[in-house]
Amino acid sequence: MEIMEAIKGRRSVRAYTSDPVPDGKLNKVLEAIQWAPSWANTQCWEIIVVREQGTKKQLVETLSPGNPAREAIVQAPLTLVLVGIEGRAGFKKGEAATDKGDWYMFDCGLATQNLCLAAHAEGLGTVIVGLFDAVKAAEVLQVPQGKTVVAMTPLGFPEKAPSPPKRKEIAEFVYHEGYGRR
Repeated sequence: MEIMEAIKGRRSVRAYTSDPVPDGKLNKVLEAIQWAPSWANTQCWEIIVVREQGTKKQLVETLSPGNPAREAIVQAPLTLVLVGIEGRAGFKKGEAATDKGDWYMFDCGLATQNLCLAAHAEGLGTVIVGLFDAVKAAEVLQVPQGKTVVAMTPLGFPEKAPSPPKRKEIAEFVYHEGYGRR
């Protein structure tokens, strides 16, 4: 699949078939995460692959009652949980190197984008789940101190392909030579 086709075709999927994800497809998704760019190649992420229904149900309880991804986490054959390693990305000699502080959220975002694009290229669906209680999710998954649960992503074969959302025109978000200069 060509990259722009993957970018334009990827959708947030919230309904999955019960078909299991073959290990080969899962490994390609994990390899895409492995090759995500990161600050000074710190690779400040770890992935927890969750297949057990009991664990997925516990994770769902960390989401707000109205979160539309609740069903997806339980329905998808597996959920990938992205864990950020604190204090690694964006640091030089133990000190934050920019005014933005710890850079792990940015790097984890890059890894998540790779995850979603690779999944789509493999015929799999994803939805990035970010609205949840990260402390409770860390307790469920026994994530140690110094690491943060950043996102959860159900992974499986889409029940149906969602329609594309409307996008801004390029001219609506691009400026030239300074802010506000169209």
